[in-house]
Amino acid sequence: EVRLVESGGGMVQPGGSLRLSCAAFGFTFDIYDMTWVRQAPGKGREWVSSITTGGDSTYYANSVKGRFTISRDNAKKVLYLQMNSLKPEDTALYYCVRVARGGTYYKDFASWGQGTQVTVSS
Repeated sequence: EVRLVESGGGMVQPGGSLRLSCAAFGFTFDIYDMTWVRQAPGKGREWVSSITTGGDSTYYANSVKGRFTISRDNAKKVLYLQMNSLKPEDTALYYCVRVARGGTYYKDFASWGQGTQVTVSS
């Protein structure tokens, strides 16, 4: 059974940092591109960032570029999202997503985690 389990969310003040983790179970982690998607209250899902299988290529939405860093540890089967200089508009439920084999990293999603809440507020 494929499972993606996110952790690391919480409440932080503007300008603060959080590191999200996503533990992967039930599939060969290192042959899949991985992605983070978020959904703010009352809004649709927004692609945030993606990373290729070996971690050699990373991609970011303009809204987070320069502030967020995606990475992965294939030996541990864990995906990360380091979030710095957080803003209130980063408040959302953050999902870890497995990209479909051969699919496009920002839209072809095969499996989702349950999400971890990030709240940025003073």
